[in-house]
Amino acid sequence: MKNFWKAANFKGHLLTAISYMIPIVCGAGFVIAIGMAFGGTSQDSLVMGKFNFLEALATLGGKALGMLPVIIATGIAFSIAGKPGIAPGFVVGLAANSISAGFIGGIIGGYVAGWIAVAVIKFVKVPSWAKGLMPTLIVPFLASLSSGLIMVYIIGTPVSWFTSWLTNLLQSMSGASNLIFGAVIGTLSIVDFGGPINKTAFAFALTLQAEGLNGAVTALQLTNTATPIGFGFAFFVAKLLRKNIYTREEVETLKSSVPMGVVNIVEGTIPIVMNDLVRGIVAAGLGGCVEGAILMSLANGEGATVPFGGFLMLPTMGANWWVGLLAIAANVVVTGVVYALIKKDIPADQLDAVQSSSAEEEELDLDDIKVM
Repeated sequence: MKNFWKAANFKGHLLTAISYMIPIVCGAGFVIAIGMAFGGTSQDSLVMGKFNFLEALATLGGKALGMLPVIIATGIAFSIAGKPGIAPGFVVGLAANSISAGFIGGIIGGYVAGWIAVAVIKFVKVPSWAKGLMPTLIVPFLASLSSGLIMVYIIGTPVSWFTSWLTNLLQSMSGASNLIFGAVIGTLSIVDFGGPINKTAFAFALTLQAEGLNGAVTALQLTNTATPIGFGFAFFVAKLLRKNIYTREEVETLKSSVPMGVVNIVEGTIPIVMNDLVRGIVAAGLGGCVEGAILMSLANGEGATVPFGGFLMLPTMGANWWVGLLAIAANVVVTGVVYALIKKDIPADQLDAVQSSSAEEEELDLDDIKVM
């Protein structure tokens, strides 16, 4: 059984698909966030002469995000079967959308489509003259037909039931339950700075948002927004404490990572965190925990209607925009103060030192290159 799970590589294929999906979420998320932040609303269809520019932005972004089950299914199938998995993954994702199986249906359907495509390639034998048709016709047709029908008649109904049950369960949460849930989401979203844990939490949050539960994805994304700003705030807190916690190289990194955080990109802080991994994770994790707890408890599980955008997410939170702003501020303060307190003071004569593994690289001498 252990060998089966290792060979199936469920985690690897899912993370690969999520890595393909994130740029789409970011791009479409910014488009819909800009549109909705300035008063646009998503339309069922864009009829010429009956929409304005902001409504066009909101609709374009919304339609793209509505395709996420298709995108995740296609990504997983491609990760499993390569190019022959693209068509069946796309078809099974559309099937998941059409029967309201949602994001979970897209994930399961992607595995089914990919494995069926691999099975067709391995076990279906054709004459030599037809081998050229395998990747372009035979594999896509058989795998798309099989996986699509499996989604519609076998997988779809149980997944839809489970999604409804999960939605009802989370909608019934209030008070302390929301606080704990928010604290967990906020912590998991930042402890590995965009790594596998963050991607798994992101997939779960998107699943909930597809069912109209926006709190989790808002807690996750506002944590990603606040954390880089928190590390920047730590610089000023440390100055008040008469400490030097950053080298000059790290200060230069902050000058780019803080603006990146404003637009919801947390990866700019990775070079800083890698120089003091444990303390960086502790500070960011505590900040995310506090931020998620505040957001989910005060907003009663409600959140932004867009899955990305940093501060642009706040206007889409309606009357709860101030809760999002308060949560960001709390995260910034907690992350900054904790990191400034627990980070070791750097002696003045070491402020110019090059950190971590970025030791001086030996300059390449082109004269040493020999062509055999």
